[in-house]
Amino acid sequence: MKSYLSLILVFSLSINLFAQNPDKPNMSLRDLKQNFDITQLSDSLLGTFTIDKSTKLVKNLDATIDNYSIVNLSNDTIIVDTSLTIDKYYKLNYLRKDNLELIEFSNTGHTYNKLSFYQSNNLLPEFGSEAKHYNYMQPNDINYYHVATPFTELMYRTAFVQGQLLDALFSVNTSPRFNFTIARKGLRSLGNYQHFLSSSANFRFSTNYRSKNERYLLRTHYVNQNLFSEENGGIKEDDVINFESGNSEFIDRSVFDPQFENANNKLEGKRFYVNQTYALTNTKDSLNIKKWSFGNVISVEDKFYQFKQSSPNVFFGESANVTQINDKVSFDTFLFNFNTSYNSSKIGGVTLYLNYRDVNYSYENLAAINNEVSYESVVEENVSFGLNYLIQKEKYSFDFLYESILAGDSKGSLISSSVLVDINKDSRLSLAYNNIDNSPNYNYLIYQSGYSNYNWNNNFENINTTKYRLRFDSEKLFNFNFELNKTSNYTYFTKGSDGVLGAKQEYSEINMYKASISKKFALNNFVLDNTLQYQKVIEEDLGVINIPEIILRNTFYYQNELFNKALFLQTGFEFNYFTDFYMSSYDPLLSEFYVQNDKLIGNFPRIDFFINAKIQQTRIYLKAEHINSSLTGYNYYSAPNYPYRDFSIRFGLVWNFFM
Repeated sequence: MKSYLSLILVFSLSINLFAQNPDKPNMSLRDLKQNFDITQLSDSLLGTFTIDKSTKLVKNLDATIDNYSIVNLSNDTIIVDTSLTIDKYYKLNYLRKDNLELIEFSNTGHTYNKLSFYQSNNLLPEFGSEAKHYNYMQPNDINYYHVATPFTELMYRTAFVQGQLLDALFSVNTSPRFNFTIARKGLRSLGNYQHFLSSSANFRFSTNYRSKNERYLLRTHYVNQNLFSEENGGIKEDDVINFESGNSEFIDRSVFDPQFENANNKLEGKRFYVNQTYALTNTKDSLNIKKWSFGNVISVEDKFYQFKQSSPNVFFGESANVTQINDKVSFDTFLFNFNTSYNSSKIGGVTLYLNYRDVNYSYENLAAINNEVSYESVVEENVSFGLNYLIQKEKYSFDFLYESILAGDSKGSLISSSVLVDINKDSRLSLAYNNIDNSPNYNYLIYQSGYSNYNWNNNFENINTTKYRLRFDSEKLFNFNFELNKTSNYTYFTKGSDGVLGAKQEYSEINMYKASISKKFALNNFVLDNTLQYQKVIEEDLGVINIPEIILRNTFYYQNELFNKALFLQTGFEFNYFTDFYMSSYDPLLSEFYVQNDKLIGNFPRIDFFINAKIQQTRIYLKAEHINSSLTGYNYYSAPNYPYRDFSIRFGLVWNFFM
């Protein structure tokens, strides 16, 4: 089936690509320049392009920043932004996202623990090993570019002890209709604790093409990702006392003996993704724009997760008399999507689509168990149908999505709707509803390992989650967000009274809500940026979902333009805090977090001092992290037995080149 559909893709691509007129005109360069009328071209950016005598490439001599655009998978377009803001400072991290609701582990690139509730919106079962997927780029993380001249972005940040983080991107339009982008994010960080190295590489290649008549659009990408971590199980219980005492003998964290020093895990994946659409009709008049199009998406992805340990350790229990642990699980998926859309400026757009997904989920226990190699596989096929309706007007927009699995090995459905209203130029209000009925990820359903305790085959019910959301955004007033979540059949990992880890399901409904408000106060050149989030699990006595009640972030800083506006400076303090709660524990074999109700963690402030500066298109970041670590007590953790970061000085920059 895969080969048959792939053949259809190649054939359809060939027809559309070769059907275009060749770019090389049948005339001399002199005649071309005399007869060339750039106003006849339909691309929105062509007005800034001219022809260079010495090359066939189309170049831009007078490009502005508006001619450098980024488009995501949802067709949202943003302009490349080289400004320096406090929001960009929050995103200068390994994930390049604001991690207010996460707390990092001590080493860059390892994993994050959650400070708030999150449930997946994917209808079909996912791979698992969630702790390893924070930096695994999904299709909606890949952007597509349209640039007037070759564009480069470099992001650099120092790591811990040895190593660095570098994210480099290069994008170019070889013609006004064709762009390709190459990017790679690489990290290597030794870390402060024994056997806790992190290393990762995310290579991306994306390209997009639009035909001259604006009817055919192609977006495709290829990614190759490798996320590796040495694992040590955290510090031992005896060393927890030494860590919290603040004894100067243990300030050098490398003196701690971890649970073990012979294990590592890694996640590797490759994905080839193609998204193409063709407009059958494209009727335009002064009153209404109508377009009927069809398209397809093909995604082929092969990835695997592997946990290796040179010799078994009692930390994970009995090991079935094996001499080494080498557990490996692969997840090969093939997705084919066919869709058709009708868009009208009056009534909005309607999209119907059909998805076919084929999954091969297989375990390979490469350890010698009685001189045999054990394999177990799950092969599933699912077909789902979906409908999306979207209407966007000047003052409001409405979005509705429905998808249901029609046939196959899984069951589930998704309903989502949202309304966005622009109250005025500054304020907007949105209401959203989401209900998803989906299967737990494969780690909960089946697992196979050289450790006896890590073998199970469960038959769980679908998880049902309903979310209600109210959001108000106003730069002059404040930003407010309220969410109410109702979850049934919640699936989680936990340890029993015998200390054995396993997957369980809570069949009763769990209700929780969170409300957050943020506001900036400015006085001359001083700014106070505040965010307060309050959240609560109503059925907290169940001990199934544990989250802190309060998350707080306050940033006080000074900003100004200096040296005749040649330099823009921001400097100040950032304060982070969350109340104590039963923070989830980390299991390095599964690369999952599990529920524990024995140790409260939290109630420790984190204060950072920073200096940010912008010189032309370069943003420079200097940060002293956790400057209060030796003053407010050594009771800070990212998970039980995994201490949070000590005081450190980090340097980073983001540099853009416009050739």
